[in-house]
Amino acid sequence: MKWMSEEAELPPQVQEQLMRFQQLQQTLQAVVTQKQQLEIELAEVERSISELEKLTEDVPVYKSVGSILFKSERAGLLNELKERKELLNTRIIVLAKQEERTRERTKELQQRLQERLRTSPQPR
Repeated sequence: MKWMSEEAELPPQVQEQLMRFQQLQQTLQAVVTQKQQLEIELAEVERSISELEKLTEDVPVYKSVGSILFKSERAGLLNELKERKELLNTRIIVLAKQEERTRERTKELQQRLQERLRTSPQPR
């Protein structure tokens, strides 16, 4: 007796939906990971801003570029960091919306798949 894989027993439409569901899950994971990385970077930028704001103008500050440190102006560095913070916040908001939409689509597709699997005739 020859055994067929579970996927081969599923109707083609269900197989296609299952593939889309798996792709959505992968997309969701990628979005969540990217958002987490940006949140970590944002926390670092916020700490840097906080520390720079504590310093007076006469204290020398340095900017890291690759493996080299360059002497920099406190005000210019603060402006750069604040712009970076704004950009990171915007990107995090966009990713959060994308995450929410992808979660909703994943949930809807999962419900449709479950319904189709319940109503599909089961092979013997």
